[in-house]
Amino acid sequence: MVHIRFEGRSVDVAERQLGIVTGMNDVAVKEQVARHLDVNNDRLSAYIVDRRPSGDLIVRPEAVYG
Repeated sequence: MVHIRFEGRSVDVAERQLGIVTGMNDVAVKEQVARHLDVNNDRLSAYIVDRRPSGDLIVRPEAVYG
């Protein structure tokens, strides 16, 4: 499962639906997510791909604390 947090929205999408396969790097994952969201790749350039121990992915903005 891929959990996407984008512009105040949260959505869960199956990897298969996004075209994400095991071993894809972060850039390729963000390209597939951008395609799914119908936005330019650069809109996700500052986003983080958080790989959970369960195998799930979270694509989210970089958290800034302080």
